[in-house]
Amino acid sequence: MTGYTLGRTVATTYDATVDAVRAALDEQGFGVLTEIDLAATLHAKLGVSVGPQVILGACRPQLAHLALQADPSIATLLPCNVVVRAIDATSTRVEVFDPAAMTRLAGASTTSGSQALAVVVADARERLGAMLASLD
Repeated sequence: MTGYTLGRTVATTYDATVDAVRAALDEQGFGVLTEIDLAATLHAKLGVSVGPQVILGACRPQLAHLALQADPSIATLLPCNVVVRAIDATSTRVEVFDPAAMTRLAGASTTSGSQALAVVVADARERLGAMLASLD
């Protein structure tokens, strides 16, 4: 599958971008449920070094609830993963799992469940796109 993320590269430091992403997610009604520091985890588990990189598990409870009502198995794709990755000292990449990919993974058809999921996906995609657009 291709085209499964939405992303943006910004000309700010990693730490500043992580803070900005958290604030932008909050503005869009998402909370951060989980945080995985990939650099620390890979170093601790494998002894390898990678650049600064974090996965933020973002959730908007209203959307999660609606998605679960439409398709309970969609829980395997929650929360929405937001990755912040340092490119260099002054630029950072932010990527999110494209909610539209959920419908492709769920095998959306014309059932009422998939129609309800499509509404949730459109809302989540709009909010996550707005979060990305707000980053400087």
